[in-house]
Formats: sequence, structure tokens, C-alpha cells
Amino acid sequence: MTLPAADQRLALGKFLRAHRERLSPAEVGLPLGRRRRASGLRREEAAQLCELSTTWYTWIEQGRDVSVSPQALVRLAEAFSLSRAERAYLFEMAGRRDPDSDDAKGSAGPPPHVADVISTITAPAYLLDGTWTALAWNPAASRLFVGWLDEGADRNLLRYIFLNPAARALISGWEDRARRVVAELRADRGPKLNSPELRALIEELNRESDPFARWWEEQAVLGREGGERTFEHPEDGFLRFVQSTFNLASHPDFKLVVLTQAGPGKGVDLNDAA
Repeated sequence: MTLPAADQRLALGKFLRAHRERLSPAEVGLPLGRRRRASGLRREEAAQLCELSTTWYTWIEQGRDVSVSPQALVRLAEAFSLSRAERAYLFEMAGRRDPDSDDAKGSAGPPPHVADVISTITAPAYLLDGTWTALAWNPAASRLFVGWLDEGADRNLLRYIFLNPAARALISGWEDRARRVVAELRADRGPKLNSPELRALIEELNRESDPFARWWEEQAVLGREGGERTFEHPEDGFLRFVQSTFNLASHPDFKLVVLTQAGPGKGVDLNDAA
């Protein structure tokens, strides 16, 4: 979600206040006391739990323009016993990256059930992580993307598009498509462009690919909208697809991409082709 900065700070403050007022002193190991008018925690008690000054915590709840570090947000999330979804919302409203998120730590792979779903899709389908590296794919995708999803190949889609000659031969209108991919990358990753893994990848592509370096400097930003994709397959000839992209609810940095055949020149069924 995208809100003006002031509204985002107010939303963060309201969220913290609501969760503070739901917690009882007993739940966090504090004495109840005799003159307590409300059942929830006081601000000074919440600040103490999170190792923040009462003034600083109060300013955060009031929506003032103060910077909250990721470490402080981690302590807030733990003190308030936030769920995974609540914690993600907390960091989003604070405009910070959760150091314990899958994206920050680097995920070892997709949830097993997602890989099972991909295997049941007959159209080419694959799952990308936050660095555009394929985590799972089906046989139809492996057959379509010559040189990318082959055994032992580099599974990063950006390296494939810009550094592998097979991509230029396969992707119809490679220059237009590759230029748009650069703009989609900037829009897709946004504030996460400073992650060490993605920054290293962008630096590599800037060194190794003149087209990438030139288009990256253009500062273009485009949404990942899907739409028609055409290919000149070395064995199956001209293929036309419509691309659809979905973010996983449980892993929002993972994207499931499905290419359904459409229109004239759709070629052969990639599952039946030998």
C-alpha cells in the first residue's frame, strides 16, 4: 500500500496504540498496580519493554516525524507478540525492511505446496524470488526458455536476458522487451534496491551488459503488467503467449508467472513436444 508519509506515520501510531491497549500487564510480566484505570499497558510500560524512552515511544504513537530503526521495530513486534502479518504491516507503515523477513535473509526455496501447484499447471509456469531467480518451474517452462532453466544453468532471469545470447535469439523484439524489464525491475524492487544481493546483481549487469547499463541510467519505472509475449523457439518455431503474474500471499516477494498460449501462431503444446 502507498500512503502519504504523514498518513503513514499516523497509521503506524494508531496501530501501536491499539496493540498496546490490548496487552495486559500480566501478559508481559508486569505488576498490575492499584490505580490502573485501563486494562492495557501504559506508554511508559510499552517503552520499557521495547527499550525505548517514553518520550520517543510517545512521539511514534503520535505520528510525529521521527525515524524508527529496524531494531526498534523488531523489539516492538516481539513485545506486542505480533503475528507474521501484523509484523509485516508494522514494518511497511514504518517504511523499513524487516531484517528477519524471507527477502532480507534470502529464502532457501518456495513453500513445498507452491512447487506442487506449479507442477500441475500445463502452461509454462515458474516462480521468481526477490532477485528474479527461478525457485521452481514446470517442464513446459524448461522447454520454452532455452538456456535458462536447463540443468546446471544460472537460474537468474536478469542474467539470462542480458548476458545469455540464447535469450536474444528466443525473445521476439528482445531490445524492447529487455528495456522494459529494466524499468520493471526498478518499479518492482523500489526501496529494496539497496539489498546487498540485488545491489551486487545490478552492479554486475552494469559492468557486463552495455544495454542494461544504458537503460538503467534512464531511471524509467514501469509496472509489471504481463500481456503478450512472443518467442522464436529453435525447435517449436513461433510461439505466442499471454503472461500473467501473481504475488504469493505468504511470500509477497515471490512471483508466480504463467504463460498461456493465445492467438494465431501459438505453435505446439510444450508438454507434448518431444
